[in-house]
Amino acid sequence: EWIHAEIERRQSHKLKSAERAATIREIYAPLHQHVYHLQESFLAPEFLQLVKYCTSNDATMEGLMKLIQTEAAPRVFRFPVLRKEFCKDFIEELEHFEQSDAPKGRPNTMNNYRILLSELGFDESFFTPLREVYLHPLTALLYSDCGGSCLDSHKAFVVKYDMREDLDLSYHYDNAEVTLNVSLGKDFTEGNLFFGDMRRVAFASESLLHRGRHMHGALPISSGTRWNLIIWMQASRERNKLCPMCGKRPTLVESDVFRDGFTMDTSSNVSCSLT
Repeated sequence: EWIHAEIERRQSHKLKSAERAATIREIYAPLHQHVYHLQESFLAPEFLQLVKYCTSNDATMEGLMKLIQTEAAPRVFRFPVLRKEFCKDFIEELEHFEQSDAPKGRPNTMNNYRILLSELGFDESFFTPLREVYLHPLTALLYSDCGGSCLDSHKAFVVKYDMREDLDLSYHYDNAEVTLNVSLGKDFTEGNLFFGDMRRVAFASESLLHRGRHMHGALPISSGTRWNLIIWMQASRERNKLCPMCGKRPTLVESDVFRDGFTMDTSSNVSCSLT
């Protein structure tokens, strides 16, 4: 019964999201137009160095481990992705949108204060090239066993933690093969992430890359406001075999945008209807 309820929720979400996106295009005037189009100047030099290594002919996992910071939690990696100057402009754009009359969508069932970035028009001009050109070389080396070499869709959103709003995030896994979690800034204390066996990962700045199915959560902040950019990256080659929710082969509903990372396979006889 809960699966049927989730099917209905996702189908309804698709229609409402398209309606919100159309309204946003019509009535919303961006504060910082430049943040909607990815430029290499937005990216941290350390991140570009990692990408350069991973795209070299002699790149290996062993070599990458010498350049990237690992965490106590297994296969969790830390590195900067975005320059602080860009993060400042990006947060200002998010706050400007949040204060506008434009409709806001809820990206998942766990966060109450969030912005679904596809509805603002970020996907094709920002997050698709970020995933395809810059993140793919890293994920292909780090997570080749769980779809990291064939990520072909994503869902990008921001979440906000504030003393008067959401303080934390309960233990969960993501609807993703690989997740990038970027701390955008603002002044806050506490709010560490915890993974698996409750090993804490301090998260005052930079970004964390981890497997989407790695159970994790966020401890409460104790002061201030925190904005996080979350990118769920999905591999249809993996999830076409098995729906991550019901554990069966999926039957699909056509969509004109990224949904949950599946691609059509009309030759399959399957019994899950999630898309």
